[in-house]
Amino acid sequence: MSKKKDGKGHLDRLRNIGIIAHIDAGKTTLSERILFYSGRIHRMGEVHEGTATMDFMPEEQERGITITSALTTCQWGANTINIIDTPGHVDFTIEVQRSLRVLDGAVGVFCAVGGVEPQSETVWRQSENYHVPKLAFVNKMDRLGANFQDVLTSMKDKLGARPLAIQVPDGEGQEFSAVFDLVGMRRLVFDPASQGMDYEARELSPAEAERLAPWRDRMLETLAEEDEPLCDLYLAGTDIEPDTVRQAIRRATIGLKLVPTLAGSALKNVGVQPLIDAICLYLPSPADVPQVEGVDPASGEKKSFPAQKDAPLSALAFKLTTETGRRLVLMRLYSGVLAAGSTVFNSTQGQEERVARLFRLHADRKEPLESAQAGDIVAAAGMRLARTGDTLCLASDPIILEQIEGYKPVISLAIEPRNAEEADRVNEILDKYMLEDPTLRKEIDQDSGQIILSGMGELHLEVVLERLAREHSLSPRAGKPQVVYQETAGRTAEGAEEFSRELGEDMHYGYVRVAVEPLARDQGRVIRFEVDPALWPSAWLDAAHEGLTDSLQSGVLKGYPVQDVLVRVLELKRRDSQSSAVGYRMAAAQALKKALAAADPLLLEPIMRVEIPVPGEFVGDVVGLLGAKGAKVDNMIDRGAQKIVQALAPLSRMFGFSTDLRSATQGRAGFSMHFERFDVLH
Repeated sequence: MSKKKDGKGHLDRLRNIGIIAHIDAGKTTLSERILFYSGRIHRMGEVHEGTATMDFMPEEQERGITITSALTTCQWGANTINIIDTPGHVDFTIEVQRSLRVLDGAVGVFCAVGGVEPQSETVWRQSENYHVPKLAFVNKMDRLGANFQDVLTSMKDKLGARPLAIQVPDGEGQEFSAVFDLVGMRRLVFDPASQGMDYEARELSPAEAERLAPWRDRMLETLAEEDEPLCDLYLAGTDIEPDTVRQAIRRATIGLKLVPTLAGSALKNVGVQPLIDAICLYLPSPADVPQVEGVDPASGEKKSFPAQKDAPLSALAFKLTTETGRRLVLMRLYSGVLAAGSTVFNSTQGQEERVARLFRLHADRKEPLESAQAGDIVAAAGMRLARTGDTLCLASDPIILEQIEGYKPVISLAIEPRNAEEADRVNEILDKYMLEDPTLRKEIDQDSGQIILSGMGELHLEVVLERLAREHSLSPRAGKPQVVYQETAGRTAEGAEEFSRELGEDMHYGYVRVAVEPLARDQGRVIRFEVDPALWPSAWLDAAHEGLTDSLQSGVLKGYPVQDVLVRVLELKRRDSQSSAVGYRMAAAQALKKALAAADPLLLEPIMRVEIPVPGEFVGDVVGLLGAKGAKVDNMIDRGAQKIVQALAPLSRMFGFSTDLRSATQGRAGFSMHFERFDVLH
């Protein structure tokens, strides 16, 4: 295909994809094979050996898990594929979310034994929020207990997805030897001697063709339900050419109607190349997805640019890194061209910045670029102001793209530097880590002087402390992890306060009466004025609003932030020549404190969704252990010889649970946990 003047040719051959899944489903192993078969690397690393290309942090290599999303680029025929290998551990969910925000497609990896597991549900639903078309790869077909059909059923039941099997495995578990291609009706056999590099498509035997006929009919019938051109051919009973089927699969995938599903074993080097083919055939290019909408910062009206290199520049900074002390901004270009050495406008912060250099990333290695264009994902050096979620554009044609949503920390840790000099360094470095990771929070306890570090889980905070030691030789004393709570109102109540005080040489007066009432969980905070705004100076109303907002930062039980409340301002009073903004701010803050104290305040704690696969003979022990932890079992599922126990549990009681679980089940139960909501567990 010749390159068109508007850059469409470049876009058509570009795929920006993420690999998403539950921990241990085989994402990084699959990424490693894709890089090997595409010629990007010349030796396959292994996760269990700590040599995987995409797990380049020492903390990842030691634990055998992905912690930070890694970006790389490879070529497959005429196509360029940008790949982000995302973490599977719940503590690093923000890495998945901000990756999905800038991707055009994704590959969901499922274990053929475990099927759809809790974190795969979480990341799948995140991808649905961003309307990301997906393929599914059923991995580990060689494992004992593998069941392809069970995974398809699990995808329907748990994800609400419509999987379209375009391959089926030849055998399962120890019998697994190859994969059948239902589109071309061929048996794909991979050569172990060449590490799967060589494979051939063989004609089907009559027995194989008969065995596959129901699978192919099911594939065509499902496609016909979603694709009108194919439906006409299907109903006419004519033979349908493979290319016609592929075009219909592509339309249904990009239209978010179906999820083409393939099978294989990444570790055994079976089925990877057909998956790369499917990425290029069925997942969208940047030209196939809707234009990303933003707003005009001046007018607030909706605004968007076409995904073309001759359009005005628009790019989203989706991640910051400060490895080796250098600040890199990872960004996705949605339109226009960005050249190294050029100046861009950060419309989120209203400041101009210079892009000193541009790079294409390959895990922790960088390849210099002269320029990047619409559709590309690149890293920029030299930008001092950009943060996660900032929009970069032209000052002459500004736009602000939708920002990346943050997460609320659920666990905190007190750390004590050993002296004042170390305290300054720790604070400075943690500030840099917080720029990289929006889920990390830091504050100073005014009473003890300790640094309170908050994050998404024990592992999250462990990794931060390990990085401090490895990268900067800092080892502050750390206390035990503490749960982060919130507060809310238990019922409706009112409070009023009259503030009248001389400050300096002036009297300041304000009177505010408020009502507070509880809202449903995850509704946030709402402040509503029920006084006539025409009768009151806007400065006084703004001051009262600020006082209420400040008061909500620290509740009346233990000083935690107040959530899920409606605050109604019922009455204001004035005093001639004495009323002031200061008076109303102070009165509003105190009135709200009184209302909260009278509203039977409740402490909200992080409630976790727990899922435990366990052999049937240990179910009673697991249920008893959960009960002792204050958890509430709400579901139990049969999966082969195992039971899946699902429960809601307070995070405060779950420290050390994995050790207790191993003891109770002779080490035969698995365990996964992710944040569900802040609530009171009744």
